[in-house]
Amino acid sequence: MTTTPKLFRVTLEVSDLEAATQLYRDLLGIDGTRHPGARHYFDCDGVIVAVIDVAQGGLIPTPGPKSLSFAVDDIDAIHQRASRLRVLAPYRVHSEPAGEILERPWGERSFYVVDPWGNDLCFCQNGTLFT
Repeated sequence: MTTTPKLFRVTLEVSDLEAATQLYRDLLGIDGTRHPGARHYFDCDGVIVAVIDVAQGGLIPTPGPKSLSFAVDDIDAIHQRASRLRVLAPYRVHSEPAGEILERPWGERSFYVVDPWGNDLCFCQNGTLFT
């Protein structure tokens, strides 16, 4: 038994489950699993990214936390997919383009994505993670 809480699931709200499922399949490179309740789960090494269509319940999606960070081995492949999907972040991080793969001031090699529902993601190259 552990006394430290374990993060096991993060929820991203969307308004089109089919479009979101396809976007996240393409971006993450995994199929995920459809579940009841207008949701699709993507297992990201023990933490579930749950994409949930809240519009089916009459709600408007609210963007999730500012930047879910994913550690990846091939950041270039993810960046190419994000570019093809047109979801690279349009803003700047420390005066540098967030959507470009760069070494950030804290040492991580990373880039940022914003999905069509306003959810913010960061992809970081394994071996450069600031933990």
